[in-house]
Amino acid sequence: MMRILPAALALTLLAGVTAPAHAKVSKSCIAGIKKTVKRAGVKPSLVDKALDGAKFNEKVVRFSRSQPEFRTRIWDYMAFLVDPARIADGKAKMSKHASTLAAVEKKYGVDRYIIAALWGIESDYGQIRGEFFLPHAMANLICANRKKRLFTRQLIAGLKLVQKGDVRLDDLYSSWASAFGQTQFIPETYRRLAVDFDRDGRRDLVNSIPDALASTANFMVKAGWRSNEPWGFEVKLPKGYRGPSGRKRRASVQTWAKRGLTNVDGSPLRSNYSAGLLLPAGKSGPAFLVTRNFNALYSYNAAESYALAIGHLSDRLKGKGPLVKRWPTNDPGLTRAQRLQLQKLLLAAGYDIGEADGKIGPITTRAIKKVQAKAGMKQNGRPSMAVLKALGG
Repeated sequence: MMRILPAALALTLLAGVTAPAHAKVSKSCIAGIKKTVKRAGVKPSLVDKALDGAKFNEKVVRFSRSQPEFRTRIWDYMAFLVDPARIADGKAKMSKHASTLAAVEKKYGVDRYIIAALWGIESDYGQIRGEFFLPHAMANLICANRKKRLFTRQLIAGLKLVQKGDVRLDDLYSSWASAFGQTQFIPETYRRLAVDFDRDGRRDLVNSIPDALASTANFMVKAGWRSNEPWGFEVKLPKGYRGPSGRKRRASVQTWAKRGLTNVDGSPLRSNYSAGLLLPAGKSGPAFLVTRNFNALYSYNAAESYALAIGHLSDRLKGKGPLVKRWPTNDPGLTRAQRLQLQKLLLAAGYDIGEADGKIGPITTRAIKKVQAKAGMKQNGRPSMAVLKALGG
């Protein structure tokens, strides 16, 4: 697996677990980290500049203990990531950078819509940069003993990128997990797979869109992307289906046809590659046949919900419509615009949640629970359509 940590920046803001009070950043811990990094070949002056002033950051440690890809309802996750704004912004960005995307697709054989979808979900097409200064974030995780060896390697790799001249120290703003740049590579992945596509002598995934998009395509090729296959597609299950499912239980598309599956419009399946049956919400929700290319997407961020969001967004960027089968819920998830509206309504109702920014953190979650309590709803803090309606939205 090339990448083992979630990296979609905005999604970490869904976390709501409080970090332990003892997870502090002590002078002795920082001194030990400095010694280790210098011993690994990073210049002492760079190490000192990067780590001096590091302080405890509760959010970094809290985010490390809660990964939304694995605890968020699939319909919430998809509503948040594949919303009208991201689709419209993606089409505009693809038009603006059409020549770069075409060149990247030609060189690497990776669908330009997939590349654009990854770009869109990872950094909202370059509009969102990391929230945390990477060296300080890594110091927090190391001192909190959160996968200490892994994050020590990311710290060393990140500073070596600066030492080499690929990026500036001031550009090392990342997710809590160290992923940074327009398509969110962790430093070790950056060192191995980043490419200088604009040929300026630097592999700059922060400020160079060509470098970022080409590096993402290079990642996908190394992850096993096949240019002659789709990522997958929505299908229709036969009534009472009791056959196998799971992305790893692959069979030929024709075998799935014999099991009674059809295209979502009811037409016969006709393809010659193998695929697995993905049922992210069970048999009552949308069903998908997913190929090895889905597994390549999965390797970018090890969550099936993430890979599905990338695939579906790429389809929407191509002009395809929404999923045909609805998610099995009477309380749909909210888009980013609706989350922002919810927060504004909370403020208008007198809940002190700070600034309305569309980011659902622990303060907003607590306020939502109070709204749910007043409305006689289950108090889970979930930003949903029912909560929005309860506030008058």
